[in-house]
Amino acid sequence: MTAQRYSVNQYLIETIMTWVKSGEIAIPEIQRPFVWEAAKVRDLMDSLYQGYPVGYIIAWRNPSVKLKDGGMAEGKKILIDGQQRVTALRAAIGGQQVVNQDYRTVRIRIAFHPLDERFEVANTAIDHDKSWIADIGPVIRGDTKTHKVVRQYLDANPDADEDLLYDRLDKLTDILKKQIGLIELSHDLDIETVTEIFIRINSKGVVLSQADFAMSKIAANEEFGGNTLRKAVDYFCHLAVAPEFYSVIEENDKEFAATDYFKAMRWLRQENEDLYDPGYSDMLRVAFTSRFNRGKLADLVGLLSGRNFETRTYEKDIEEASFQNLHDGVMEFINETHFKRFLMIIRSAGFVDKSMIRSGAALNFAYSLYLKLKRDHGNEPRIESWVRRWFAMSVLTGRYSASPESRMDKDIKDINERGFTDVLADREAAELSDTFWEVGLVQGLRTSSVNSPLFKAFLAAQACLGDKGFLSKDITVRDMLTHHGDIHHIFPREFLKKQGYTRGQYNQVANLACVQQEINIKIGSKNPVDYVADIFQHCQSGLPLYGVITDPDELAANFQANALPQDQNLYHIDHYEDFLARRREAMAEKIKRYYQKL
Repeated sequence: MTAQRYSVNQYLIETIMTWVKSGEIAIPEIQRPFVWEAAKVRDLMDSLYQGYPVGYIIAWRNPSVKLKDGGMAEGKKILIDGQQRVTALRAAIGGQQVVNQDYRTVRIRIAFHPLDERFEVANTAIDHDKSWIADIGPVIRGDTKTHKVVRQYLDANPDADEDLLYDRLDKLTDILKKQIGLIELSHDLDIETVTEIFIRINSKGVVLSQADFAMSKIAANEEFGGNTLRKAVDYFCHLAVAPEFYSVIEENDKEFAATDYFKAMRWLRQENEDLYDPGYSDMLRVAFTSRFNRGKLADLVGLLSGRNFETRTYEKDIEEASFQNLHDGVMEFINETHFKRFLMIIRSAGFVDKSMIRSGAALNFAYSLYLKLKRDHGNEPRIESWVRRWFAMSVLTGRYSASPESRMDKDIKDINERGFTDVLADREAAELSDTFWEVGLVQGLRTSSVNSPLFKAFLAAQACLGDKGFLSKDITVRDMLTHHGDIHHIFPREFLKKQGYTRGQYNQVANLACVQQEINIKIGSKNPVDYVADIFQHCQSGLPLYGVITDPDELAANFQANALPQDQNLYHIDHYEDFLARRREAMAEKIKRYYQKL
């Protein structure tokens, strides 16, 4: 019979708030900003007043850890679901300020109309209306005695019924005696099990990621600076998207603004680069993988709890070392030189626009790899080439598209144990053989998805090799990708639709090429056999109709750069499938040459 590794109990609101205040329940301070509207706080108070159920909160008990002196420290409960409700209670009853979605510190006051038994969010009008108690917090907490509130209310509202007032205020203060469910999960449950429990219990079916658990673990730790570390992760990710947020932190979180974390991310205040805008999950994964030589965030949660993977015990020394190691990883991540150098490497591989990067996992591992190689090899000049090559290999093979954590875990461990060059050579031999280049890649390009990683790799190859756009003399593919230029159908879409071709047929990526808008407009929906003949003919006459190329050798080079066959017969509608087959082979050959050059 399977043992039950959780408990479900009802506790008084008063008890829950006492546990939070004492630290028995460690609510991660501002783990995520308080996203509830003030009206929802009001509704929560009204539900408690009316005696309605308000759901469950879920806590996951930390394991007890072995101290340096041999003693044991009792594990605290970490709140992993219900933070918004508990924060709402602390705001409305405890009078504590909250950090809203704009990361501004605000005070939420809930007002109560004792005669009508109504709750509202306090505002200026209510503050001046004597029929309202403008803030229920002091009354429920007992800071202001009930008899004093009744006396003051009767002085302002002499027609009010004194007995009714006492009855309503007693009911209000009884909110602390109302119950809320607490599901406490055992410390020895793994993250996957906890996640499954969470999803089954949570009526909204919200997905709780392993990064969320890690953030909870980090934010709830005060002993080793976890909450400040959590803020560093959150603030950096927010600044990467909204640099103007810098002044908000300076103004509203002066304590954090004085930390080394904030000084290290100061460069973001004038940064508008959007090739890599990491979320907190990305940042944790990179910092963890690069510093711990592991790829599974479940292991990070264990290490931050002090887990010894060999003895299966929990030790304070391991907990402390893990927080320090993660701190170092985060500082490396946010370092301006590291971050910008890494993005330069990705751009130099031809991935010049964020729309070209379809695998966040591949990008994260590449940054982890860069940070590790920099730490292990210093200024080794081959690092940039190594990272470019690994990233391109990951994109081409879809390395991290399935079971990414397991792949990352194996890769980083192999690289740590055997060295990068040996591991890369093995991966290339296994996955980038001649069969891949000549068969697998060609077949993979048989797709109508412009978001195909292989098509993005072809565009990256063109950007990296400095190719000009189709029929362009000066404008490069890199320029077009950076400025979101046109993608042209070699066999025009409208032309193929009139011939009865389906979307999946006319949108084949082998039918697409980067082209200047004005050239695309001139070609329009013309029959390709006609406009291609015109291109070669007008090139001979020196009066080009499409683009400005007039030299036959330059035209031939342009067709080759865009992996287009020069056999004009292939542009006849009867040979459309042959055209696609020939171009796929040429595209694959270009990608191969590009990869070998990295």
